[in-house]
Amino acid sequence: METRVNFAPVRTAPRGRLRWWIAGLLFLSTVVNYIDRQTFSVLGPHLKQEFRWTNSDFALAIIAFRVAYSFGQIGSGPLLDRLGTRLGLTLTVAFYSAVAISTSLATGLLSFCAFRFLLGLGESANWPGATKAVSEWFPRRESGWAVALFDSGSSIGGAIAPALVLGLYHFFGTWRPAFIVTGALGLLWLAAFRWLYHRPEEHPLISPEEREHILADREDGRLQAGDGSRASYGELLRLRQTWGVIIGKALTDPVWFFITDWFAVYLVARGFALEDSLMAFWVPFLAADAGNFLGGGLSSAMIGRGVPVGKARKIVIVVGGVGMGFLAPTILMSSLLPLTICFAIATCCYAAASTMVLNLPADLFPSRSVASVSGMSGAGAGVGTIIATFLTGWAADKYSFEPILLAASVVPLIGVAAVLLLVRNDQATAAGRVRPI
Repeated sequence: METRVNFAPVRTAPRGRLRWWIAGLLFLSTVVNYIDRQTFSVLGPHLKQEFRWTNSDFALAIIAFRVAYSFGQIGSGPLLDRLGTRLGLTLTVAFYSAVAISTSLATGLLSFCAFRFLLGLGESANWPGATKAVSEWFPRRESGWAVALFDSGSSIGGAIAPALVLGLYHFFGTWRPAFIVTGALGLLWLAAFRWLYHRPEEHPLISPEEREHILADREDGRLQAGDGSRASYGELLRLRQTWGVIIGKALTDPVWFFITDWFAVYLVARGFALEDSLMAFWVPFLAADAGNFLGGGLSSAMIGRGVPVGKARKIVIVVGGVGMGFLAPTILMSSLLPLTICFAIATCCYAAASTMVLNLPADLFPSRSVASVSGMSGAGAGVGTIIATFLTGWAADKYSFEPILLAASVVPLIGVAAVLLLVRNDQATAAGRVRPI
């Protein structure tokens, strides 16, 4: 039976609402994470001109980040499962903030690649860590909203970064202070995180009602996993559900990273001045933010009305995958407004689907394995993005961005099909190795 929660306020913390303060903290972490990584992309046109880089050169720096980010998630997932969310995120955020600040010392392509590699290594823990935190703090019927909130930080961070970074660039007259200021934001976030974040079982500010509300759901979904130890990679990779999450991420995330890494360069290549098209730059990111909440809210509403968790997630994933096809018509557009609208629809749909795929590890696996599965799916997304980034740089130099936009409209549908076929109840569910969905 669902535990009824009293939302009346108390002195120590808003009763029944502390988990939403935790979700807000995870949201801010993602905002800072994206501002740090977007600083390089926003400055891309200026850096290309100063250092005389080609699109392929620029792609190398992006790939350096993606390689570290991909393989970093393979290690960061088990690290977070072993150290716990609080200590794991403390170490990784401190590391990548220091690297972001140090990027101000870069002197050319090689040093930028080195700093971007280290930044990707540190930032790889954010999504596994946030997903693990959601699995610790939220029942499944609320987790869609929680994932939507923290994942929306990527679009908010992406929207804030152009104004902030370009403002710093023009204020100081050089790009170096921009890395220092944006990198320092992570250190400020750490102070709030260290004060507020503890697991619900031991949090000094949580009300007994809210703790019971959270833990009751965990008991209802308890897996028959023997001694309760964390499953190994081999055990997880033998499950079809794990592969559904990995493939789903690997074939949809490159669409988002094309926009975050290349949109400024793409607009300039289409003949639009970056400073004059700043509003257009914001729109896809704000649309993605709306998509996060549309996806999370719609799935949570369906679950609240009795729709099975798996069906609710998959409906949103299918609609989102189809909606990413709006990137294809942009190749026919020469006006900024309709081009921006199509990008906005595509990113809104991507974000809705992505929120659901991000939620699947917490839906399917016990808390002790959530970060590991999330990390593997992030690594799969990283590999897909590395390949897409290399092809983007090559195609943009040799042809144009048109083949990339066509591929970005079609490939996500394969990822959607993988989720539909692989993420379902089966013998592993009956044996208690995976939660029913």
